[in-house]
Amino acid sequence: MTRIEELIPEYIRGLPVYVPGRPIEEVEQELKIHAIKLASNENPLGPSPKAMEAAKSALPESHRYPDGGTHRLREKLARIHEITPEEVFVGLGSSEIIDLAARLMLRPGKTGLTSVGSYAPFSVAIRASGAQLICVPMRDFAFDLQAISAAVTRETRVVYLANPNNPTGSAFSGADLERFLESVPDDVLVVLDEAYIHYADRSDMPRSVELFRRRDNFLILRTFSKVYGLAGLRIGYAIGRAGLVAAMNKLRTPFNATGVSQAAALAALYDAEHVKRSVEGNAAQRARLFEELSKFGLRVARSHANFIFIDVGPLASGLCDELLHEGVIVRPLGWMGLPDAIRISVGTREENDKLLAAISRCLQTAQGKIS
Repeated sequence: MTRIEELIPEYIRGLPVYVPGRPIEEVEQELKIHAIKLASNENPLGPSPKAMEAAKSALPESHRYPDGGTHRLREKLARIHEITPEEVFVGLGSSEIIDLAARLMLRPGKTGLTSVGSYAPFSVAIRASGAQLICVPMRDFAFDLQAISAAVTRETRVVYLANPNNPTGSAFSGADLERFLESVPDDVLVVLDEAYIHYADRSDMPRSVELFRRRDNFLILRTFSKVYGLAGLRIGYAIGRAGLVAAMNKLRTPFNATGVSQAAALAALYDAEHVKRSVEGNAAQRARLFEELSKFGLRVARSHANFIFIDVGPLASGLCDELLHEGVIVRPLGWMGLPDAIRISVGTREENDKLLAAISRCLQTAQGKIS
């Protein structure tokens, strides 16, 4: 007798499960210790105070369905970016939009491109559509845009990029992106995930919205999960041509953004002070972590995001386990195809103090075992 799960297409049955960072409560209960979480690139300052107040005010209306068209939020975002509301799509974080782009553009017989060592949902979205996944190797832990361009074929329909990239923290310039877009055929959708754009300190970062105004095959993703501190409310948005946005709206889940999340996101856009404190605090602590971690002899990549990528070598998984028992949750990257690397979110000064002390103890223990 055929089991029901055997009827699921093989390209779906073979998909990997997304592995989230371990929650603090689980680690503390299991190990009976106080823990800090530096694994999921969350804003250590928390949500915008204005967003929290707006969320509280929206709660009494939670018995009502939210605005299914997210009109106020889209209108505000359109004014910020000087585009039309019809060119803004509000989604369940960036993840929903990544999936919708693949569902729109891909099918069996077509191909989707991304980079080795980039955000895992890119690859999952391509494979889940039944299309062929092509992952182009990185160069120095960064997107090799020239190689990705060379990999585009007549069957290619979507390319996923992240700038800055998660998990390596690398970023490419506006000139690099412009050359890439010019090299890509008009029938290939380029999806640019800018989840960490606020943290990037390169002076030549792309002016993506300006590029969008000149191209039809360009979709920009932004999120409220990072600098705005609203990861738990799961809300993000995309900027794309009105026809593309209209098609995405046909596929999305009805009421995909709750009333609380819409209210919080809208208020967060008015809280420039919170964004400023988040960016400046991250820049200072990111520089400190780069310097201090490098002193341990670790290979630390320059980051333009709110996390640090470290090429540890064969001891990466073991170091993550030892840090966990020290009460510091970091991100092993073997599940993302980088078994020799770990990713550490930039925390508060106090959290980073604990991290550095824990790494020092763990490395001393490792050296003692070797000697």
